[in-house]
Amino acid sequence: MTSFADLQLHPNLLRALAVEGYEIPTGIQADAIPLILRELDVMGCAQTGTGKTAAFALPILQHLMAEAKPNGSRVIRTLVLTPTRELAAQIFQSFNSYGRFTGLRSTVIFGGVKQGRQVDALRAGVDILIATPGRLLDLMNQGYVHLDSIRHLVLDEADNMLDMGFIHDIRKIITRLPRKRQTLMFSATMPAEIRALADTILHNPTRIQVAAPSSAAETVEHSVIFVDRGQKPAMLVHYLRNSGVQRVLVFSRTKHGADKVATQLLRSGIRAIAIHGNKSQNARTRAIIEFKSQQPPVLVATDIAARGLDIDEVSHVVNFDVPNVPETYVHRIGRTGRAGAAGTAISFCDPDERSYLRDIEKLTKMKIPVLPAPDDLPFIKPAVRQAGPDAVMPRPFRHESHEARPHRAPSNQQARPASSGPRQAAPRRDQANIPAQAPRYSNVKHTVGKGVQRLTPQRVAAPKAQQGASASLSGMTHNAPRQAQPAAQSHPIHGARQNSRPQQPQHRAGKRPSSR
Repeated sequence: MTSFADLQLHPNLLRALAVEGYEIPTGIQADAIPLILRELDVMGCAQTGTGKTAAFALPILQHLMAEAKPNGSRVIRTLVLTPTRELAAQIFQSFNSYGRFTGLRSTVIFGGVKQGRQVDALRAGVDILIATPGRLLDLMNQGYVHLDSIRHLVLDEADNMLDMGFIHDIRKIITRLPRKRQTLMFSATMPAEIRALADTILHNPTRIQVAAPSSAAETVEHSVIFVDRGQKPAMLVHYLRNSGVQRVLVFSRTKHGADKVATQLLRSGIRAIAIHGNKSQNARTRAIIEFKSQQPPVLVATDIAARGLDIDEVSHVVNFDVPNVPETYVHRIGRTGRAGAAGTAISFCDPDERSYLRDIEKLTKMKIPVLPAPDDLPFIKPAVRQAGPDAVMPRPFRHESHEARPHRAPSNQQARPASSGPRQAAPRRDQANIPAQAPRYSNVKHTVGKGVQRLTPQRVAAPKAQQGASASLSGMTHNAPRQAQPAAQSHPIHGARQNSRPQQPQHRAGKRPSSR
C-alpha cells in the first residue's frame, strides 16, 4: 500500500488528507481502513502515535457520506467514547480536519465545563458525537441525547476506560444502542480484561495487531537514571539545562507532585506549567495551548495527559516518577517519537521504584540502559548516620509497643503511690480546703426536633446563703473555706442539672430540708 488513494477513499477525504499533508498510510491505517469499509467489527492494537484516530475516522466519514439521512434530518449516527477530555477534544479536531469537505457535522461533550453550549450543539443536530461516558450518561438521563440511530460505535483507549472504572457506564450506554451496528475498539495495549470485554460487545471481530502488544516505538531512545528521591528535583533541573531539550513533557504520579515539580522548576528559572485532574477544563486547555507554542517549553502532567495528546515535536518525555502500572509507561513515552520521528524517554528511578522498572522491562521485553547520575547535584543524598559518642540520634517515630512505653499518670490525676494499707476515703468537698467555684455559664446547642435552639450565656444564680455573704467572688482567696454548694442548674429542656459529684445539703440540726 503506497498511498491513501489505494484504499478506495472518497475524493473529498483525499482532498482533506492532502491539506493535512498526509500521503502514505501507517500500518494500522492500511490494515484497518479496508476492513471498516466492509462494515466489519474490528479490534485494533497498535503503538501510540501510529495514527489510530485516522484509521477509524476516515472510513466512518465515508460511510456517513453514502448513507441517507433518516427523515432528512441530522441525528447521531456515530458515537465515539473516550476516557479523557483531552482525548475527546483531540478526536473532535481530527474529525473536523478529515471531514472539512464532507458537509458532516460533529460535536464533543465532556465534563468539567457547563453543559449549555453542548446542549445547544446537540439541539442543532449532529452526525458524529465524541463523548466521555460520564457526561454522556448525564445528558442521556436529561433527554438531550438519543442513540436510537447509531450505526457506528468506537471505543478508543478501551484499556484506560477499564482502568478508570468506566466499564459499568459503558455497559449502560451499550444497552441503549441498536443491536445492528458496527463496533470498533482501538488501544495501544490489550490486556486480558479488554479482550473479555470485546467478546461481549463485538460480533466476530477481526483482530489487527500491527506491533507486539504493549511495545514501545522503535524511534524512541530509552534510558534510566538511578537517583534518590530527594535528588530528583535537582536531577531534573540538571537534565533540562544540559541535554539540549526543546519541548519536554514531565510525568508525575500524583496531582500534588505535579504542582510541586512545576513550582520547583519555576524557582530554578525554567518555565513550566502543570496540568492534572484538579484543574478546571479551561485551565487545562490553556496549558496545552501554551505548551504547543513552547510558552512554556515544559509541561508537568499526571497520566491524564498520557492519552490522546497529539503534540508535534515533543523531543523528550521525563518520567519523574516511574509508573507503578507498566502499561502506563507505554502510553507516556508515546507522546514522543510520533509518526516516525525520533524521541527520547528518560526515567528517574529511586530505590523504592526498582520493582516498577522490572515490570516495565518485562512488559516491553527490553533492557533499559542505565545512565550515570552526576556527582555535583545540589541536594545531598540522605545517609544513615553512624552512632558515636558525639552523634545526635534522631527522635524515634512513635510506633513503640505498649509494653515499651513508660507508664504515665493521667493529666488530671496525681500518681498514687503504692500502699499496703487500706485505701482511705477522700475528704468531702465541703470539708476540704477548696476555693469557691466560679459561676457557671451555659453556652451549648441543643437540638429540638428539626430546629436548633441556642442558649445564650446566662449566669447561674448562687444559693441564698452565698448571696448574703459579705465577700465577693473577686475578693475570695485560694484558701477561703467554702460556704455552701451552688444549687443544681435548671436546664430549660432537660430539667435540673446535677453536679458531677452529688453533695449532701447542709441544714440545721433537728430540721429537715424543704422538699423544694
